[in-house]
Amino acid sequence: MKKILTLSVLWLLAIAGFAQRTLIHCGSLIDGKSKDIQSQVTIVVEAGKIVSLDKGFAKPGKDDKLIDLSKKTVMPGLIDMHVHVENETSKDNLVKRFTQNEADVAFQATVYAKKNLMAGFTTVRDCGGSGVNISIRNAINQGIVVGPRIFTAGKGVATTGGHGDPTNGSRKDLQGDPGPKEGVINGPEEAYKAVRQRYKDGADFIKITATGGVLSVAKDGSGPQFTQEEVNAIVLAAKDYGFHTAAHAHGAEGMKRAVLAGITTIEHGTLMSEEVMDLMKEKGTYLVPTIIAGRSAADYARIPGYYHPLVVPKALEIGSKIQENFGRAYKRGVKIAFGTDAGVFPHGENAREFGYMVEGGMPAIEALLSAMQVNANLLGVGDKIGSIEKGKLADIVAVNENPTTNIKTMEKVTFVMKEGVVYKNE
Repeated sequence: MKKILTLSVLWLLAIAGFAQRTLIHCGSLIDGKSKDIQSQVTIVVEAGKIVSLDKGFAKPGKDDKLIDLSKKTVMPGLIDMHVHVENETSKDNLVKRFTQNEADVAFQATVYAKKNLMAGFTTVRDCGGSGVNISIRNAINQGIVVGPRIFTAGKGVATTGGHGDPTNGSRKDLQGDPGPKEGVINGPEEAYKAVRQRYKDGADFIKITATGGVLSVAKDGSGPQFTQEEVNAIVLAAKDYGFHTAAHAHGAEGMKRAVLAGITTIEHGTLMSEEVMDLMKEKGTYLVPTIIAGRSAADYARIPGYYHPLVVPKALEIGSKIQENFGRAYKRGVKIAFGTDAGVFPHGENAREFGYMVEGGMPAIEALLSAMQVNANLLGVGDKIGSIEKGKLADIVAVNENPTTNIKTMEKVTFVMKEGVVYKNE
């Protein structure tokens, strides 16, 4: 009876609009916008939002909840601009394409989504899958599934036989002739239709595969796969429907065409030329480097039988170059947005990317900020997430050490709060 009465009281308080205040004592604070690190700050959270930041450790009231992170470094929830929440690397991935149903994909995606959240990534951008990713996003938004806030492309857009054609590697009688509905286009008119189909499906942005890729069962890993007219049409149609755009690209010519068309982000950028770097600076295009994906793919390629024989040489070539070219692009002034390609490696290990960025020549604080307000602004939600400020959603994470002196501490996030709800507190 006592338990029932307590639940009734809580229900009445909720109906009346009562929200318990939570005070978070932060030993150190990286706010997501500034390179400065503050010490001894209290974040006050109420109804899922940050209502104030106070210097020092404020004393909680009798009805307040206190979270003591006074010996930790606190920062905004991290944002990964490139994940694939539907799948994860495995030796039998090619077989799974022919044995798994959509329900199988959906159930495993719930596990991968949660891994991202528990690693401190409260928001992710899903760069293409079967379309199940849209349902996972919706389930998380509805509170059915635990996971990060997802912005998804639904199905990516490719050309016939290109990286992202879902029938690559299939037997001829199974290949068929996929079109814009399935994310395969040939010509500007079909490009428009594919974008409109993504809008109809409920996608949040448009992802194209502007060049060959590493893990597709096809020989080419870097050549351009869209004409200039096709990628122009993609970007123009996307703007009509309020989408930003992302282009998977390893080779320089495909990147150049995408940047000239007005693409928002270049994913990977492995063989980027100085001409493309300068063009990206001129156009304000961001590079999402995904160094960890390149290095992981190269590691897996050295395991006999892990990848299809067509994949192995591509993985070995790309993996050795992606980090070096990132460093060159950063030093030349190309804008950087944090992204990992999680799924190419195990979900939840995303933060290893920070270490690779630092190894590539980017200062630790800049690498961290690239996963905060920078990415929030790219997603068009910079007024809601990306920094710890009054009025923002309470997406807050913490690590044990100062990441600007030990970047590997980011791989062991000990506290995760998303919209005021604590999911992890070690």
